[in-house]
Amino acid sequence: AAQPISAALQPSASSSPPSSSPSSQLTPQLVTDTSGWPVQVPAPVRLKYDVLGEVKGFNYNVSGELLWTVSGEQYDAKLEIRAFLLGSRTQTSRGRLTAQGLEPKRFGDKVRSEVAAHFEYEQRQVIFSANTPRAELLPGAQDHLSVFVQLASWVQANPKGFTDGRVIELQAVGPRDALPWRFTVQGMELLKLPGGDLEALKLNRPPARPFDLSAEVWLAPSLGYLPARIKLTQDNGDFVDQQWVSSSFFSASAS
Repeated sequence: AAQPISAALQPSASSSPPSSSPSSQLTPQLVTDTSGWPVQVPAPVRLKYDVLGEVKGFNYNVSGELLWTVSGEQYDAKLEIRAFLLGSRTQTSRGRLTAQGLEPKRFGDKVRSEVAAHFEYEQRQVIFSANTPRAELLPGAQDHLSVFVQLASWVQANPKGFTDGRVIELQAVGPRDALPWRFTVQGMELLKLPGGDLEALKLNRPPARPFDLSAEVWLAPSLGYLPARIKLTQDNGDFVDQQWVSSSFFSASAS
């Protein structure tokens, strides 16, 4: 029964822009170094979503919420999908803000019990609470939740740099592994969502490995370029579609 929630909360996104302006790259389409990109993190906000999906022929409609807060140089992000009778799934990301954007310290993923990934920057390793091997921690790495906020921070600081066809790659750390994720910029679209019509920048992420999810994400300027919509699709046709309903902005000190 938890499978729909599991699918709904595996938002996959990966990104890693260049160390200089996009136009200066010799290979302008693919960007793998984010160190020099400007960032402007979104304002603290609570975003609510309708989550539609299908798994093994079972259609469902549940609710979701993304909470993004900042306190000084520390950030917290929480994404929760709640389903009547099906339980809930929660992902959390905690870390600090730097000149390069988000620097995750801990990523948690909880359905019944929590599994977590710890970012050990001095050791340059990711340590998993599950019994999986440690992974090398690469510069600019994000987790499965912080990646959305990092993408928003890059686009908000330099929206003109995200031209159609640009490919952004970064390391994305999940609860059990760390894989390269690539996003391709596909331009602005007008979305008709439960909360109203929004203009948003679409990015597409193909599967990182066989049988992985493909992801489409739409980043809305009116939401500080946080996701207005995320659609995840498996190779068997199962999908989850997370669509913006409402937003509540608040001060940076809110928790």
